[in-house]
Parts: sequence; C-alpha cells; structure tokens
Amino acid sequence: MDPELAKRLLIEGGTFVIFNVPDETDFGIDLKSWSTGVNFKGIKMIPKGLHFIHYSATDKYGGIAPKVGFFYIFKQSEFLVKRWDKKEERVDSDVASAESINRLKENIKELDRYLGVYPYDLWKPWCDLTDKINERIIERCQPECGFVCSALELVNTSDASRPKGTDPSDKTRKSIGATLEDKEKNLLPDLKPKPGTELRLTEIPEKLYPADATPSEITKHSLDTSYAFNTILNKLEDPMDIIGELQLAFVSFLVGQSLEAFEHWKKLVSIICAVDTLIPNKRAVYVEFLKNIENQLNYVPEEVLCDIVANNNFIYHNLRKLFTSIESNEEIDDRLKSMAERMKERLTDKFLWDFENLCEDEDAPVIVDLN
Repeated sequence: MDPELAKRLLIEGGTFVIFNVPDETDFGIDLKSWSTGVNFKGIKMIPKGLHFIHYSATDKYGGIAPKVGFFYIFKQSEFLVKRWDKKEERVDSDVASAESINRLKENIKELDRYLGVYPYDLWKPWCDLTDKINERIIERCQPECGFVCSALELVNTSDASRPKGTDPSDKTRKSIGATLEDKEKNLLPDLKPKPGTELRLTEIPEKLYPADATPSEITKHSLDTSYAFNTILNKLEDPMDIIGELQLAFVSFLVGQSLEAFEHWKKLVSIICAVDTLIPNKRAVYVEFLKNIENQLNYVPEEVLCDIVANNNFIYHNLRKLFTSIESNEEIDDRLKSMAERMKERLTDKFLWDFENLCEDEDAPVIVDLN
C-alpha cells in the first residue's frame, strides 16, 4: 500500500475490535475472510462507508457452522467494539459502553498489533458492488435481529398464528382425493423462518396484472411486466432504491451465502428484464441495472445461474428478453441502445452467449385477442 494512503487510513479509517473470538474461526469483512489465530482482536484501517462483517464458527472437530453477518456503515475514525458470545457461538449484538471504547482508544498502541489490516485492494470492487446501498435501504431490508443468516432457523406454525378463517382440519379435508405427493406434503410440519430472522425485502407481486384484468390484458402484462415493476417501484421512497436492494440481495448471497437473498435477486432480475413500455420512463434505473448486472456476473460461476429443471441459463434468457425490448422499443434513446449493444458484445466475448436475431425469436409466444 502507498505509504501516504496507509498513514491516512490509519488516522481516518475505522476500527473494529472484537474480543474472545475462538481460534480458526472463519472471520471476514466484505470480500475477504481469514482463519483467525490466537491473537486476533479485530480489523483496522477500515475505509469510511458500508461494510459487511461475517463469520462462521468452527467446532472442535473442524466442522464449520452456517455463515452469519451484519451490515455496518463506518464513519470516519469510528471505533466499533463487540464481544464473542461463546455460549451462542456468535457475535454479541450488545453495544459497548462509551467508557470501554475510550479506554481502548487510549491503549490503541498496545491493541494495534492484534488487529488485521483491511484488504484495501478489494475496496474498489466492494464499492462497485454496493454503491447504491444506503442507510435507508439497510434499515428497511435487513432482518429485525440485525444479522443475515445463511441458514434460517425454522419454527412450526402454530394454530394461533394461522391466518383468520383457516381451519386446522383443512389439511385432512384436502387429503381426500389428493395425489400421493399432496398427501405427503400435508403430513409435513408447516415451517416458517423464526420471526425477526428473515430479510425484509420488497414483496414481489404474485400476479403480474391488475385484479380486474381481462384475458387479453393478463397475456399482455405477463409478456411485459411494466405494471408489476411499477407496482414495486411505487412502494419505494426512491425508484433507484430498487438497484440498492438488488445489490444488497446479491452481496447477502455472494458473501453471506443466503439462499433467501439469491432467490429474491433472481425474482427481481426476472421482473426487471421482462419490462418493455416502462423502460423509457425509468431510463436511469435501467442504466444502473445494466452496469450492476454485468459487474455481478464477474462473481458468480455460470453453473450457478443455470436452472437445473429447465437446463438453461437464467441470466442469459432474461437478458435476451431485455435486449430485445431495448432494441425494438422506438421510444428508447440511442445512448441506452448503444450501452446495451456494447454490453451484448462484451458478454458474448466473455461467455460466448448468442444475442443475434433478438427480434426473430421462434419461441416467442403469440398474443391472442379474446375480446
């Protein structure tokens, strides 16, 4: 690292101090993780801004527990102090007192040798992945417990927590005339994530069309998800927040290993890529979406993006839809069309994806007007 930069980060960078972390715990920040040693007490020289601190506890047999992490926005020269809860095998959520923090600051020279240095070479890639995530998005989307867990704790749904009007004997009645598979499902416990542990992401509409839609309108909204996407955007304080949420879901999967976040990311990508008529009105959102999705593809192996049932590449087929809409929509300006064209060329060079003849898709559905 440049000596001047190192000196500045030492003064202006944040410090994360954590006590009692067991040896060989997988502990990391942002895109980097380490196996801790006996002297590990935290990380220093953390750049100002958003970070994701994550860890996986290790048992005496070398088994690694599911990953847990939390988002934190460090201010300039901020001192964050935590302790490891040995009983729960996790970072304690309690905040250290001001007196404890001041005492540690006074002894920083003694503490310094036990602190790892932030991996500054990964700072720019991390910023590129998270530059649209702000405090408002974190507050809205992170679990109430404050921690993103790769394996959610599930609890059985009690009769008291069932929706009003639901009869506990419904499962018995539904089993009459049901298939063997349905009967097996009815025998399984009704499990859901423990309250407060799930990510609070924007709800994706189950139906892509208005409640009073005609058959032809249902077909139209199923092919062009502008209505559904606009419904999602109207729930947000700022339309650009959807890009921040897309980023948060992606890094929660990439670093936090949350399958819940990955499924939400895929659903958002599907909705955004199937839009047509709304694109000109949300041009800024689509400029950022194209930048982000191309960057995110650098971090995910292509096999992860393949649907094991349909045996096709999820991202490729969705981007093909979006590029088709951008190419054929006359209301979209030339700059956005050029941006999409250059992106197609780069993806073709990198992944050998074929984006030729977009408007001549033989598998395109036929719209039938039933009115």
